[in-house]
Amino acid sequence: MDQEEDAYEAEAAEREAEPQASDEFPCDQCGASMTWSPDTDSLSCAFCGNSRELLRSDETIVERALGDAESAERGLGVDLRVAECDTCGARVSFEGHTTADCCVYCGSANVLAQEANRRAIRPESLVPLDVGKQEVEQNFRKWIQGLWFRPNALKQVKRFEAVGIYVPFWTFDARVHSDWSAQSGTYYYVTEHYTTQVNGKSVRRSRQVRKTRWRPAWGQRDDCHNDHLVLGAKGQPGDLVRELGEFQLNGLVPYQPGYLAGWRAEEYSIDLEAAWALGQKQIAEIQRQRCSADVPGDTQSNLRVQNTLSDVRWKHILLPIWSLQYRFSGEVYTVLIHGQTGEVVGKAPYSWVKILLLILAVVVVGLVAVLLSQGA
Repeated sequence: MDQEEDAYEAEAAEREAEPQASDEFPCDQCGASMTWSPDTDSLSCAFCGNSRELLRSDETIVERALGDAESAERGLGVDLRVAECDTCGARVSFEGHTTADCCVYCGSANVLAQEANRRAIRPESLVPLDVGKQEVEQNFRKWIQGLWFRPNALKQVKRFEAVGIYVPFWTFDARVHSDWSAQSGTYYYVTEHYTTQVNGKSVRRSRQVRKTRWRPAWGQRDDCHNDHLVLGAKGQPGDLVRELGEFQLNGLVPYQPGYLAGWRAEEYSIDLEAAWALGQKQIAEIQRQRCSADVPGDTQSNLRVQNTLSDVRWKHILLPIWSLQYRFSGEVYTVLIHGQTGEVVGKAPYSWVKILLLILAVVVVGLVAVLLSQGA
């Protein structure tokens, strides 16, 4: 390990990956600040060990009409500051007594602390962070051990920085009526005769040739989209977020600031209007696939789909993700861990030595096979 990596580990050691206590939630036994604990599903005090259940609100999770954003509450309801990354654009909150010297997603030191957007729409609900730091570390180690064609030294990474983050999403409900038209193709086969040369003689043979009989087709369908998710942030590597897999939205609870105690929350950088524009495109693609499956026959062309959307409703939610960074050979790599399931996705360097050795082994095996066949 080089001096740069030693310095990085020393810096990471000073910046604990454990959640920082929040002054908003004092312990009723010792007065220290409490944080949300994924392991106990409660507010926990790191000083005296006291825990306090966070009573879940019995309020109904509201889904608002598309044009109704003014009635939504604003801000996160807790005193936070925001670190905005000039590299990837993430705006991630941190509490006033902590510092934010690097981006929790890309590792860039080009961050600027500023006040949180108090006019941002407050989340309607969230899925509480359910995977603790110990499980994150175990899953990360297991993920590294299972990687192929990676440097052996990668498995010896001793320090990394993991931060639990609530990531903003928008959900949309909509009824969709789709009218479609297409050319439907049905395969049929005809016998074709042809002449070929066999041993210098002309021989007449036949073969089956596939053809397509085209005819117009049309139809309609009605579908309901429930809780269609649109990522509301630009900070995370979007491909990694998609690889994490689905969230179980039946775990949504009405929003309370206590769930954020000691953790980070990213502000949405894609607002409601822009999110709905993305959602419409995604829903249109889903409807196109469904209509395509309705076209009869063996093949199709010129599929056209006209969608009519109605009863559109939305809500703003937060979903839990761990962002983990580690340094190897002078480069910073980002890994994401699903805050509900513990699933791990991320990036890691390849060992070109191992890849070259594999290629050489394949070449050698091929040469040996050729020599053996020639000897036979």
